Amino acid sequence: MRSNITFGISFFIKKYRSTDGKSPIYARITVNGKRVDLSIKRKVEFERWDENRGTVKGNRQDIKMLNAYLEQVRNHLYECHQQLERERKLITAEAIKSRYLGQDERGKTLKELVEYHNEEMKDELAWGTQKNYFTTQRYVYEFLQKKRKTSDIYLDELNYKFIKDFVKYILKRQPDGHQRPCTQNGAMKHAERLRKMVNLAIKEEWLEKDPFVKFKRKFEKKERGFLTPKELQRIEEKEFRIERLDQTRDIFIFSCYTGLSYAEVYDLIPDHIVTGLDGKLWIHGQRKKSKEFFKVPLLPKAKVIVEKYRNHPLAQANGKVLPVFTNQKTNAYLKEIAFLCEVRKNLTFHLARHTFATTVTLSNGVPIESVSKMLGHTSLRTTQVYAKVVEQKLSNDMDQLEARLSARQKDEDGRRKRRNSW
Repeated sequence: MRSNITFGISFFIKKYRSTDGKSPIYARITVNGKRVDLSIKRKVEFERWDENRGTVKGNRQDIKMLNAYLEQVRNHLYECHQQLERERKLITAEAIKSRYLGQDERGKTLKELVEYHNEEMKDELAWGTQKNYFTTQRYVYEFLQKKRKTSDIYLDELNYKFIKDFVKYILKRQPDGHQRPCTQNGAMKHAERLRKMVNLAIKEEWLEKDPFVKFKRKFEKKERGFLTPKELQRIEEKEFRIERLDQTRDIFIFSCYTGLSYAEVYDLIPDHIVTGLDGKLWIHGQRKKSKEFFKVPLLPKAKVIVEKYRNHPLAQANGKVLPVFTNQKTNAYLKEIAFLCEVRKNLTFHLARHTFATTVTLSNGVPIESVSKMLGHTSLRTTQVYAKVVEQKLSNDMDQLEARLSARQKDEDGRRKRRNSW
């Protein structure tokens, strides 16, 4: 039945809509004698239009480009016709026009999904996480433009090859300016964010199949950085004459003894510090990232910092507990602090949270379940990443075991000697 369908495409101008001596060009789609017109958003001087050929007369460069565009439109319309045939859908002039304009029932596009996801999640995700999604969005758009030579694709065009090529593009991408190339783990995080967007499309029933089914994330195992007790002590005891460095150090140390992230320290208000059942001060809050509630005791060193800045103008003006610089400034000042304290590590604010998990808590025998609760982790597996790197704690535990075994052996040897002496 489909072989009897007649299909044709032609171009013409509408002179009665001419302005400034130029007429708009239209494509006419004809299927089985029924036709529909499509504006291609281009104009031409009507005396240059060749009605018989449906092209523009002349050899100027702009005319050649216009004729090339007409041919591109023709090919796209033929492709829309073929798509409808492959999908075994009813072929009409209107259906082909709708497919060309992206208005048919084929569904949503990748760009529509990305923009919808970021709009839907803006009130649920912390600003830092949102920025990561915006970066993934930029990489997706770059990949479409540079590797797929298109501005957008339909969601049903997503497949394993698209994802694999997208990850490969990110890894090979040469960044501009001071940015560093994306690492393997960074590329996997971008793929992970794209997958979350795709999962949203599946929930919304915009997509039937999951293109990530065959895709396996491959993260490189890396130990979480943290400050050793000596490094932490050097930073704590260092005297700074520059006020901004002294203030940044204090806020950093506060995080080392509470495990709060930058956003949580920045948003900390007096109401978050409450008296617990034990009569001591605790910080009660909710993680911006996971929405998990957490409770952290206000350790003496953290309490001293709170008291130090109780009447600070910046903190009081904003109704906050501590005067915190912007994230960018804070991390820049931490680089100076690391240099002055001879700490040869990439000192970032997030390193304070790692230090709380390792040096301050796990290394001092705090159970991992308690640490997980204080950090606001949704899974104990997340906290176990820190436990793997606490070598000093492992060494101390083994020393204690060795001492107990040695003492037990001495007792057995003593009893054996006494029995033999009888």
